[in-house]
Amino acid sequence: MVLLTALIRVLHARFHSPVDIVTSGPWSEPLLRGQPGVGEIWTVRSRKTPYWLSVDQRRVVRLLRSRGPGPTWYCDGSDAARPLLVRAGIPREFIVDVKDHPLKPGEHATEQWRRLAQITPTSLTAAPDADLAAVTPGCHLEVGDGQRADLEAWLRARGLSVMPLILIQIGNKRTMRRGLRRLAVNNKYWPNERWAQVLRQVRLRCPDHAIVLLGTGPEYSLNREVIALAKVAGLHNAADDLPIPRLVALLERADGLITVDSGPAHAAAAVGCPLVVLFGKALPSLYRPWGTAGAEVKVLCGRLAGEPDMLAIESSSVIEAWASLSLRSQISGGRASADGG
Repeated sequence: MVLLTALIRVLHARFHSPVDIVTSGPWSEPLLRGQPGVGEIWTVRSRKTPYWLSVDQRRVVRLLRSRGPGPTWYCDGSDAARPLLVRAGIPREFIVDVKDHPLKPGEHATEQWRRLAQITPTSLTAAPDADLAAVTPGCHLEVGDGQRADLEAWLRARGLSVMPLILIQIGNKRTMRRGLRRLAVNNKYWPNERWAQVLRQVRLRCPDHAIVLLGTGPEYSLNREVIALAKVAGLHNAADDLPIPRLVALLERADGLITVDSGPAHAAAAVGCPLVVLFGKALPSLYRPWGTAGAEVKVLCGRLAGEPDMLAIESSSVIEAWASLSLRSQISGGRASADGG
């Protein structure tokens, strides 16, 4: 959903009206609510539930019908949600489907979404005018004053409000699935011992920073294990208390981030936070974090048996990349402030 801000901002510039969004991810609404160009956000919790058993699906169809047919961008690689558009009475000629406009060789995901947003449905006789040069390529998230105030209160409660911050994202959405971190499907797993080595070196290089470990609730125990291995002071496990609006504000506030390829990596770039990101199977050419603020992003990859594999990335490579990263406070000439200074 962070990547899709590249599409939303161009559509908003073209049509000069808010872009309503239908999504199935529970994180989409708190992430996108109040963002530039975003209108209503309607969530379908499950697209696999039969229509007549799904209150969410019926509600979305009812709301789409009440709007009447209009230009629609279908951004899902699956056809699972297409029947909702049919039920809502949106003809095919109103729809721009991403499957009809596949990636071009070497194209980044945000470039694809930007290109898709410039395609006009066949139902429109003329394309709306827009100064797309004014819409900076890449992903963009704005942090509101309410988010910053919430973050500052949270930091004060943890004794961190006056400290510069470094963030670490160890887990990903597969990390604790069914309680097994090392499942073959988790291609973003990186060993705890290597994370501990990285934390020790970060602490040596940045002795005055608080180091905050990110994550969702199920990742709290994973962070705790790594903290126990690292055996250094000033580590803070925040995976139990990071709703998405607070996480985005924290990323805006922090000096830098070390992370696996993940949602927080893209959100960090979208708010201008410098980062080191470890890639597994995903293609950096397609999914390298790219934000409009131009944050420095150092990408690390590895190969095992001729295949991309995060396990081939050595801790020394991460430490070296971090040492050469320009932290936000170094760029701004002082400690990062609550407004991202």
